Amino acid sequence: MSMAAELDTAAGALLTVWDGARERTANRISTAQLRAVMLVERHDGINLRRLAAGLDMLLSSASRLCDRLVAAGMLEREPGRADRREISLHLTAEARRLLTELRDDRRQHLAAILADMAPEAREALLRGLRAFDEAARSRVVRPVSPLVPQPEEPRAEQADGRDAVEPAPRGWAAGDVSVFRTA
Repeated sequence: MSMAAELDTAAGALLTVWDGARERTANRISTAQLRAVMLVERHDGINLRRLAAGLDMLLSSASRLCDRLVAAGMLEREPGRADRREISLHLTAEARRLLTELRDDRRQHLAAILADMAPEAREALLRGLRAFDEAARSRVVRPVSPLVPQPEEPRAEQADGRDAVEPAPRGWAAGDVSVFRTA
């Protein structure tokens, strides 16, 4: 069996933990909505155009998705500071609670599984996953949509004080759907 096939098989348990946490905690919103919430978390104040691009969907589809998230109490829309026609998106306290629940559930299940492993195996797993992450980041040019928040890079500012449009992020987040999983 090839290394890729063995990794694919071994990753099944990890994917089961992720999917289980999603089903237990984030069942109030769809997977597409969860992806949008996580992207807004990563880029607070993102506009609809950038959200649509980050989710790789049409602007009209992203707009309907946001309508549903606003109705569900997960997102707030706010007029832009520089251009009142531009709408910025922000998470609500409810959305933040949902993401915290999801991550806490996932981490509890991971911790229980890791406790059954020898310390050297845990360290080897972490080293291997970090190396995998680094190798994957160097190969992927444009991610589909990050599902795990990453630290925000400093925003560029135009001469008039408005935020410049940021280019698509380089690399991929550990939770990038283009790589392996749903939230």
